[in-house]
Amino acid sequence: MKSKLVLVCILAALPLTGCKKLMTLFHRATAPEAAATQPAPASTPAPVHTVAAPVATPGPAINKAASIIVFCYHNIEDSTKMKALTIPVAEFTREMQAIKDAGLTVIPMQQFLAFRRGEKAIPAKSVVITIDDGWVSAHDTAWPILKKFNYPFTLFIYINYVGAGGKSMSWDQLAEMRDAGVDIECHTYSHSDLKAPGFNVDKHTAELVKKDVATLGMDGWLRKEIIGSKEELEKQLAIKVDAFAYPFGKYNAKARELVKEAGYDAAFTVYGQRIGFSQPSDLLGRYAIEAAKPQIFADALNVMSGPASAAPDVAQLAAASMITEPADGQTISDPKPVIKANLATMGDIDSVQMRVSGLGEVAAKYDPTTKTISYQPTEKLHEKNYSVVLSAKSKTGERLETRWSFNFDPNAPAEPADTPLPPRPK
Repeated sequence: MKSKLVLVCILAALPLTGCKKLMTLFHRATAPEAAATQPAPASTPAPVHTVAAPVATPGPAINKAASIIVFCYHNIEDSTKMKALTIPVAEFTREMQAIKDAGLTVIPMQQFLAFRRGEKAIPAKSVVITIDDGWVSAHDTAWPILKKFNYPFTLFIYINYVGAGGKSMSWDQLAEMRDAGVDIECHTYSHSDLKAPGFNVDKHTAELVKKDVATLGMDGWLRKEIIGSKEELEKQLAIKVDAFAYPFGKYNAKARELVKEAGYDAAFTVYGQRIGFSQPSDLLGRYAIEAAKPQIFADALNVMSGPASAAPDVAQLAAASMITEPADGQTISDPKPVIKANLATMGDIDSVQMRVSGLGEVAAKYDPTTKTISYQPTEKLHEKNYSVVLSAKSKTGERLETRWSFNFDPNAPAEPADTPLPPRPK
């Protein structure tokens, strides 16, 4: 029936076609029936492509015995008026050359932080250079010198000083340095001593801090100084802030708690030390360099000339573990105080050394019977702040380190040496 229908259709098309075309139409019309009687050709299987499983890339080989020292600079200029925070240009240049001559490698802060996370290796003996506060000399003077040596460096900036005029940097200058690859990190809002609001700052800043404490409370003020300043720096420069520097190296338990809450990878003091892989990340010591204390730079290089094992295995805050004189954070008026500590909580000690900021290693006496170490300066104190570092070696070979700080004010009321009182604003 189907063939008849096809034939009828072809005949109907006859007036419109020739014979040859007619036969072609007929074959095409009947081809499906013919094809239906033929076996279907065997299908060719699609080629199978085997995808090799990805090979895990091994992480970098981390030498956990590697260590660094961190230098802390402030104002780099030839000034006859400012000695405490200033270093002459020629001396700064000489020290940069000395780092190179000592065979030390200057690395970026971010590489050091990655090393601490186990993500990147660093040379066995490395240096990180930091410049604090936001002095314009960091932009105009130090930066060109550091470029010549091809040294990376970090700026620790406190918010209230940016754009304050005088010798401070502007946000535009910071942005310029950011775009050139300079690392920028946080140094609080006001640069006040975190243990004593308004201490060690100018009168105007002290008033601002006092208002913040009255409005926010002590914890709220600390939150602004540590967390709020980080948020403001990130907002102004569109950066990620990873590190924090305690003003004057001062901190307390609440400050350390907020540093961790803020998510900082590291927080730095000014208690110079050789930093290894395992020191507490929120108490990393820097060597604060200034013209009046040239021995600090030399001491730092000497520390790096020894074996990596010179870094302590255990570092702790003395005030939390032992009795010290003066007490941690205490303000004293005695210009020749007895600096003393009971080391009973450190276990069996084989040897111990005492270092005092501005004096270096001192000839302290250790009594193994009472486990007490003491030292009395032969010259009068004159700085506002002092830090004491005790480096000990246990009988089992473990290296230990503990530290505390105190303030000196010749006009402060005398306090009993065994009565730890909180520091008072100046």
